[in-house]
Amino acid sequence: MEMTVLIAGFGGQGVLSAGKFVATAALMEGREVSWLPSYGPEMRGGTANCSIILSDQSIGSPILNQTDVLIALNNPSLDKFSPMVKSGGLIIVDESLVKSVPNRQDVRLIAIPASDMASEAGNMTFATVILLGAFSACTSSIQRETFEKALLESLPERHHHLIPQEMDLFDQGAAYAGQS
Repeated sequence: MEMTVLIAGFGGQGVLSAGKFVATAALMEGREVSWLPSYGPEMRGGTANCSIILSDQSIGSPILNQTDVLIALNNPSLDKFSPMVKSGGLIIVDESLVKSVPNRQDVRLIAIPASDMASEAGNMTFATVILLGAFSACTSSIQRETFEKALLESLPERHHHLIPQEMDLFDQGAAYAGQS
């Protein structure tokens, strides 16, 4: 089975890190993985996206023409990439920053106020972890325990003290998606 995921937003929102967390977790679960980051020349505020392919078989090309899942952290990303979502696919948006959504009846849409939740938790970069919790709950593509291990492996040791809080927010994102 193969699943394609596209995560998109502004630089500095943790888009590339979120993709790396998903890819690392899938590798830990024994799957074939492709992680392809793309970003503009700006360090922060420019566009950023990454495509992830999770598969039980070898992956031929990391380039996506369509995607099963889109995680959009802003309207420009949603507008640009929502047409790529396959019929029957999933779109997860940060409704704190996304004010208009496409009128597509052929996909499931989950809107979570992730940036507001992250702000309340004291760290705006946690928004992506909340959205990944929703992704995990909706697709079962990554397991919670493996995601936590991926954070331990991917984050610098100086940030390991944040992992319990991130996992709490991951759980909140999963619960929020379960209510949608």
